[in-house]
Amino acid sequence: MKMYVGNLSYDTSEADLRTAFEGYGKVSSANIVTDKYTGKSRGFGFIEMENNDEANEAMTKLHDTELNGRNLNVNEAKPRNDNRGGGGGVRKKRDGYRENW
Repeated sequence: MKMYVGNLSYDTSEADLRTAFEGYGKVSSANIVTDKYTGKSRGFGFIEMENNDEANEAMTKLHDTELNGRNLNVNEAKPRNDNRGGGGGVRKKRDGYRENW
C-alpha cells in the first residue's frame, strides 16, 4: 500500500521517514518529494509497505504524531492525476479584447 505523508519538517530525511514506519512492518520505499530547481524538500513524501494490514496500522498510529517537530498527516495515497499540464493561457485578439483558451 502506498501512503501519503504530509506536514514533514524540511529537515526530515528519507531515512527518518523510513525508520518511523519500519516500527510497524517492512517498508518497500520511502520518498520525500523535492523541488526540481532547488532540491529542497516540499514538505511531503510517500511510503510504500508490502503488507496492507501493517500499512493500515502504521497509518492509524502515526497520523497526527510528531516527527522532527511537526505533526504528520498520513493517508492512503490517491492515484496520480495526469491532468497537470498547460492551459490557462490568455491571448490578445487583434480587435483589443482578450480570450481565454
